[in-house]
Amino acid sequence: EVALVESGGGSVQAGGSVVLSCTASGFTVTTSHMGWFRQAPGNYCDWVATIAHTGRSFYADLTKGRFAISRDDAKNTVTLRIGALNPEDTAVYYCVRDPPYGDRWSTCPRMIGNWGQGTQVIVSS
Repeated sequence: EVALVESGGGSVQAGGSVVLSCTASGFTVTTSHMGWFRQAPGNYCDWVATIAHTGRSFYADLTKGRFAISRDDAKNTVTLRIGALNPEDTAVYYCVRDPPYGDRWSTCPRMIGNWGQGTQVIVSS
């Protein structure tokens, strides 16, 4: 059974950094595209970044060079590092296997691909 479990969220001061991890089971991350999305209450669900099965990474414009996606093949995990956090980064961050194409949805399209339960990041100023 495919499962994704995110961790690493929490409360962070503006200007700080956070490392989010996604532990995958039931498949190997090297065989799938793996992505991160985020959604703040009352806001859109935004695509953040994807790492393809080839290892090539792609980023949404919103990341502005502050985000880095990577994977650890041995641990079967995908990591999202976020630096220079600001309050606008406050959201629930979701790890997704085979993420849908597109940058923004009114609600996260959880029927496409496999989604984790999310990990919350709260950035205080």
